[in-house]
Amino acid sequence: MNLMNTSNPNPTEVVYVVDDDEAVRDSLTWLLESNGYLVRCHASAERFLQSLQSTDKSTISCVILDVRMPGMSGLELQERLISENLPMPISFITGHGDVSMAVTTMKKGAVDFIEKPFKENELCALVEKMLAKARTDYSQASQRKTTQGLLGKLTGRERQVLERIVAGRLNKQIADDLGISIKTVEAHRANIMEKLNVNTVADLLRLALSDPQPT
Repeated sequence: MNLMNTSNPNPTEVVYVVDDDEAVRDSLTWLLESNGYLVRCHASAERFLQSLQSTDKSTISCVILDVRMPGMSGLELQERLISENLPMPISFITGHGDVSMAVTTMKKGAVDFIEKPFKENELCALVEKMLAKARTDYSQASQRKTTQGLLGKLTGRERQVLERIVAGRLNKQIADDLGISIKTVEAHRANIMEKLNVNTVADLLRLALSDPQPT
């Protein structure tokens, strides 16, 4: 066997395989475990969803799904994961060569779509691509959570001042907008900088603009 994965998979990262065909599950498990990946298999979408209830949400993971399965299909599972805010990277496997279905899954955020039989090097490259996306997504989500926590420390007035700083308003304009003195605006700015642990206005803007929620 030709081991194509030259990277060192993280033993805490998980590759889920969801396919009702036992032979496919065994084949994927063998290929991926031989390349150092931790694999968890499920014979149905329903069993996979049930397993997630007891899984650490901070685990970096990705999913390889069969498109057509009894019960909940791969497409339905993809929609379920999206609706439940479990956006782990997904790739679909199929032996049906359904191009229109591939387009549908990609439009909904699937990373890729591969046909059976799969080649080892292509499979490992795909898994690496998905795990890299999972790492990035987790890092960004963690940053957003940290940012929202910091912004949550601000008082209502400080948030009003911050909104205007982000909008490019000068201290005098902010003072006029809010009916307060320039010195009070300056005091609020200083408090905001301290609470958000930033030293420059550029850093302040970067942090404030990274928050998807309105400040």
